[in-house]
Amino acid sequence: MDITMIVDTIWVVLAALLVFFMNLGFAAVESGFARSKNTVNILSKNFIVFAVSTLGFMLLGWGLMFGGSSPFAGTQHLSVLDSSSIDFYKDTLTSNVPFWGKFFFQLVFCGTAATIVSGAVAERVKYISFILFSFVLTLVIYPIVGHWIWGGGWLGELGFLDFAGDTVVHSVGGWAALAGALILGPRHGKYDKDGKPKAIPGHNMSLAVIGLFILWLGWFGFNPGSTMSFQNPGDVVHIVVTTNTAAIAAVLTATATSWIFIGKPDLGMTINGCLAGLVGITGSCAFVSVTSSLIIGAIAGVIVVFSVLFFDRVKVDDPVGATSVHLVCGVFGTICVGLFAQEGVTSLSTVNGLFFGGGLSLLTTEIIGIIAVGAFTFVSSALVWYLLKATVGIRVSLEEEIQGLDIGEHGNSAYPDFAPAVPVLAADNGTAAVSISLADVQTISHTETQKPSYGPVSPEVAIPVINKARPGVKMTKVTIITNQDKFTQLQTALDKIGITGLTVTNVLGYGMQKGHTEYFRGAPVKTRLLPKVQVDIVVCKIPVETVVDTVKKALYTGYAGDGKIFIYDVENVIRIRTGEEGYDALQDEEEK
Repeated sequence: MDITMIVDTIWVVLAALLVFFMNLGFAAVESGFARSKNTVNILSKNFIVFAVSTLGFMLLGWGLMFGGSSPFAGTQHLSVLDSSSIDFYKDTLTSNVPFWGKFFFQLVFCGTAATIVSGAVAERVKYISFILFSFVLTLVIYPIVGHWIWGGGWLGELGFLDFAGDTVVHSVGGWAALAGALILGPRHGKYDKDGKPKAIPGHNMSLAVIGLFILWLGWFGFNPGSTMSFQNPGDVVHIVVTTNTAAIAAVLTATATSWIFIGKPDLGMTINGCLAGLVGITGSCAFVSVTSSLIIGAIAGVIVVFSVLFFDRVKVDDPVGATSVHLVCGVFGTICVGLFAQEGVTSLSTVNGLFFGGGLSLLTTEIIGIIAVGAFTFVSSALVWYLLKATVGIRVSLEEEIQGLDIGEHGNSAYPDFAPAVPVLAADNGTAAVSISLADVQTISHTETQKPSYGPVSPEVAIPVINKARPGVKMTKVTIITNQDKFTQLQTALDKIGITGLTVTNVLGYGMQKGHTEYFRGAPVKTRLLPKVQVDIVVCKIPVETVVDTVKKALYTGYAGDGKIFIYDVENVIRIRTGEEGYDALQDEEEK
């Protein structure tokens, strides 16, 4: 067997496996940036999207992308499942690597484009709608763009350069993500009544960082692997270094930019900065010098910070910053080909960009490609999203979004309620104690002791409070236990009546709500403990009746789960710093 074929095949397959491994990176970053209640949904989307992409690319996508040299789409041997098609494609991309090796390498690129969409529509998109959109994207939209540039289509003939997919992969995924985010609308609670964006922090930055390093590693397959050959190792290692240089430059500039303009070196911005640098160099990694890659990465790190802030302000809710990283920096990276391309830096670089004496020719071609791909991808993606919206729907219900997509869409959670052991009970006569696990307790029937669930109670009965004058400066502790999703509106209501201090604790418990059923591997798992939030406040200046009235109005729905209010007398309060006691200890400095 030809040694050249062996080496090239090993290289291409190894690179493809690194790109495949990026699926885990995307899953980790997205779930880390999102709330814990949506973790199962996010992991499941990033899992199934590769299966869907494989099916779409195998049935039709590959053929549309590489089936002949017509200007707009492949027209020959469209299905690779037809064995006769394999001989037709033997000279596609490179003649050294067997067909299925070439297919798999292009497949993982196709899957990456679809995965990008997941982050931008996270925490509110219907699972089935995401699956259907991903199928159409990888079946038709992505392959057509790929044909234009890599499959012998009109942009490739025009001289458009995109070495590893700034436009083909990242911009396509970014345009599709933008269309989805716009049509879906922002998450519940993302914007206040004045339209100002509110932060919705991710639940696990450790997971996000792990995902970033996986993606960074995968990029060393993504970019160098696009050589589709290891016959010129100098080209491969050059691409490795330009890829890494752009990434580190973007890490530094994104950190500095967020530090200067936000006030803190925001870790989320640093993560997005690294990804921005990797995306920004993807299209030009084989065409630019190491010095140019440093500049490209540095600029990308600045751009992504302002892009994230911009999309937030214009109400494009993108939980992970996918549009900023992949679309904005993908477009930027494509422009950089026309600016920084330098003939001779590798054997693959044969033309100069604007900054190296090449004039406007290449830059103009790159801009034409950006516009054409952007218009086609955005419009076609929007049409698919609107079609799905009109048929199966694309957004989960408000109730499901508040509760979390894990339970609503999948019937289980990534972080199930804990089940501590019931305390050991000692017999009065000193005999052996009995220990019962909570799981055992949950199997005991409570039918006889349970009260039936009550329907809505009218506001006229539930909300009004008779105001009673309370002489003196009596101090009272008010404890509120309610659903976690009610905290924001409770906090807002308490702020309006002048409550300036409160203590908040995440707790588990149950009352009239007896729990819910989750599923793991198809088997039901009953849990009684539900996540709640406990809010403690001590008041003396503000009447207790006012506090109670405000809390009830803020939390009332009429259904089980609204919560309870507990009221206690407080003997004394002491401010440790000053020694002040009673009324004085509860007042803000400016109020004294």
